[in-house]
Formats: sequence, structure tokens, C-alpha cells
Amino acid sequence: MLPYVVIVGRPNVGKSTLFNRLSRQNKALVHDRPGVTRDRLYARVRGGSREFALVDTGGLVLEKGDRLVEDIYEQVQDALSSADLILFVVDGKSGLTALDRQLGTMLRQSRRPVHLVVNKVDGQEQSAFLESDFYSLGFHLTQVSAAHGYNIPSLMETIESTLPESEPAEEQLQGLRLSLLGRPNVGKSSLVNALTGEQRVLVSSSAGTTRDCVDVILNRDGKQYIFIDTAGVRRKTTIRDDLERFSTLRAIKSSQRADVALLVLDALTGVVAQDKKLLSFLEREKIPMVILVNKVDLVPREQLGKLKGYFRDELAFCSYAPVIYTSCVTRAGLGGLIPLAEKVMAQSRIRVGTGQLNRLVRDAVQGHQPPMVKGRRAKIYYLTQPGVSPPEFVFFVNDPELIKPAYARYLEKQLRRTFQLDMAPLKLFFRSSHKQD
Repeated sequence: MLPYVVIVGRPNVGKSTLFNRLSRQNKALVHDRPGVTRDRLYARVRGGSREFALVDTGGLVLEKGDRLVEDIYEQVQDALSSADLILFVVDGKSGLTALDRQLGTMLRQSRRPVHLVVNKVDGQEQSAFLESDFYSLGFHLTQVSAAHGYNIPSLMETIESTLPESEPAEEQLQGLRLSLLGRPNVGKSSLVNALTGEQRVLVSSSAGTTRDCVDVILNRDGKQYIFIDTAGVRRKTTIRDDLERFSTLRAIKSSQRADVALLVLDALTGVVAQDKKLLSFLEREKIPMVILVNKVDLVPREQLGKLKGYFRDELAFCSYAPVIYTSCVTRAGLGGLIPLAEKVMAQSRIRVGTGQLNRLVRDAVQGHQPPMVKGRRAKIYYLTQPGVSPPEFVFFVNDPELIKPAYARYLEKQLRRTFQLDMAPLKLFFRSSHKQD
């Protein structure tokens, strides 16, 4: 397995900025407000000669009584237990604080290698002034500016020279990237924890606990699956500030880099306006999806039939998307979730031969001719499939204006029935052919 490098420190010292700089990704959400990072974030980093797993953690505040603060502390402690190297980040501009000293004492007790990273140092002129103060912590240190890149190559060399040799990992087949979307507090983080069997993501009854997009890796049956837990997507009128707006934007974009989106709905509140907006977005973008109706353990057994009928009616406009009823408490539906997502992805990647497509056109037109429109009838000359994920089908016709929505839906139904595409989104296009009537 790859060696683990864990970034720790008090809030707002630049841990996430350093994570992004070392990983060469814009993966961690960065904001001036303390406490933006709450869950662990992971990235695979390849340096000059070594490769390692980099872990970003929430800002540590050694106080008791706040449940969220205690949860972050437990997440950091869990990360430290598997660390091969700890990067202890402090703020060079603020100077050494009492909390830095407390954290230094805690890290020495961890009995793990610790390297002190003095951040927000913009050049050599500040280095000598800062060194004596931070050396009192008793760790080897490197002064950097994560925001501007100052001395980052030196820090990378130190990391590579400190890490133990990595053990060869068992080869994992790449599985799916699954993005969980939904309103706040519908149970997305609880689902990730239930699926992985670990407390990998913070869970709270307070809406908005997850602020960043968190990649959680699950290895199962020789395959590696990545769950992208996202911030809850609120209505625009309830988005309070730029941080929450940025979190929402990242959540929506995460669905576009996933193989399958998992849209989580609340069985108790039903399908509300914001759910329909998310569904419309996924349908419009033709993103493969599975709909999870969560918290069914809270619904009386005699009400389940009525509940399923309600969701069937509410979701009729995207009836191809499979619906699964789940519970993080009883684990209902969770066993079949990954196989179902794999089927959706397999359908989205299907490619159909030209001969089969043109036979479908012939049979579809023979079964139901296009209707007359102002004395003219559409003629379909041939059909091609230029793309997959999702499948794209282009019908070449004499005049696209003659293909009305009802007939387009008929053709889509024939495609789904003939090629067993009952769960994948489809893109249909109608283009003019050089042929004439």
C-alpha cells in the first residue's frame, strides 16, 4: 500500500491550500473562514521518485462539548493512527500560538514522524525572523508559502526522503465513481459510512455538516469504487453566503465527473421542489443515475406500498432511472446498490452496430409511420451512434421539423426495448440528410 502523509493543524493555517499545492489539484475547498474542512480528503501524489497518499484533515480545536469539534478530533486521530508522516502546519504570519504548542505535545505522543510546515512565508527575508520561535516546538521544519509555491519543492524532497518504502499493493480493477447528490440532511454521508463499513465522513443532525466533496474509496471483490460525498444542495434563496454557494456548485459539478450519480431523496418529506430541480438537471445533462429513497426504516410497513406508488408518480418524467429504497439503519437496499449502478453504467457504455440500428429504423417506421405535418411526412434515411456515456443516436431525416415530440418518444421507446436500454439516459438528435423528399 502507499505510505500515508497526513496534514494536521489548527483552523485556518492553510492546510487545504497546502493539500491542493502538493496534490496539484483543486480538490480541497479553500476559504478564509476557519473550519471549512471537516472531513478527511485524500489524493494520490506522485513526487520526483515516490508516490504517496496525501490526507487533509479538519482544523483541530482541543475543546470539549461541541459535538462537531469532537467528531473532527476523532477523524484526525483516526487519520494519525495510520500516518507514515505527519505534516504539522502552522501560520508563519500569526506566529506560534498556545494551541500550536498543545497540538505539538499531542503529536509527539502519537509516536509518528512529524515535520513542521511553517506556512504563509513569502520569501527568504522572513525565514530567519521566524525560525527561532517555531524551532521551540522541537520538530524539523520547512518554511513555505502554499498559496504562492515558495519552497514547495524542498518540502516535497523532505517528504520523499522521510517516507518508508511502500509495499506492493494488490492490483485493483477500477470500479465506478459514484457521486451522492441531494438536499441537506437526507443521509448522504450516513449512506457512505454504511456502504464502506467505516465512519469515513462526519454525520450530524445539523444540515450542512459536509461542505466539501469528499472522495471515499471502497475496495470490494478486487474492484475499487470511489464514492464522492457532496454538500447538500439548497435552494438559491436559502444559500447564505459565497462559501455555501461554492460548495453547492462543486456538488453539482461532481455529478458530471462521476460515472453514475446517486440522487438521495428523503422518504419522509417526499419529492420537494429542490429535488425536482436536481432531477431536471441530471435529466437535462443526461447523467446516468440511480435514485435512492432513504430512511425507509422510519416508514410504517403498511405504508410502504403507498409510498412506492407516490414516488413512482412523482418520478414519472425520468422513469428510466432505477429507484431503490434504502436505510442506513437496517441496511435495506444497500447490498444491491453497487450492482445496480454497474448495470446503469454498462447500459450507458453500450455501442450498437450500424446494421442493427438501421433494422430498427425499418421496423419502427413499418410499425408506426411518422404523422403527416402540413401535408408532408418525415422520412428517416438512416441512424448512427456517434457516442456513448450516455448513448447518442442521430437520425438522418429529410426535415427535422417534421419529427414531433410524440414521435421522438416513440423512437426512443423502440431503442430502449430493442437494445435493452431501460435504465440509461439517451440522447436523440434529428439532422437533415442531403437526400430530398
